[in-house]
Amino acid sequence: MGFANWLSPKLARRENAQKAGHGIYALVAVEAGELLAVWGGRVATAEQVAAMDDRRHTLQVEEGLFLIPVGQVDDAELVNHSCVPNAGLSGQIGLVALRDISAGEEVCYDYAMSDASPLTMGFDCACGEPGCRGRIAADDWARPELQRRYAGHFSPYIARRIEAASQAAPAATRRRRRAAP
Repeated sequence: MGFANWLSPKLARRENAQKAGHGIYALVAVEAGELLAVWGGRVATAEQVAAMDDRRHTLQVEEGLFLIPVGQVDDAELVNHSCVPNAGLSGQIGLVALRDISAGEEVCYDYAMSDASPLTMGFDCACGEPGCRGRIAADDWARPELQRRYAGHFSPYIARRIEAASQAAPAATRRRRRAAP
């Protein structure tokens, strides 16, 4: 455990040769809804993040604000992306199991739940899942299928974006109907 983050004692870091690095794996079975990690760090602005050489362990928590590691990266910051995740956000900094996770299974979440900035998003995906999107982009949160799949597990700032977009769509439809002859 690091000093800025918390990782469930049911999880541990392991080498992940397929992803050329590390991953977080369940040591024992984890039940759906269990808290897996809580992330901390120092809050940085988009301008500060843009000046960073290594942005791999940033977490966007609000529009233009990011958590960045304090000191050395610790295990909780090594949760990998998956297009078919078994974990999702609880608030801005909590990670929970979306379903039961078996012992030995890698814990992953879809970064579209937390990050919507081109500063930190925009990479080729290596998750290897049958439903892999191939490329992960800053606007993936706007995909209707992801909004349905991850409802209740987006960072609050993304949830506000989704809500604003859903309210804007009916208003635009009403304006078009009024304007029609």
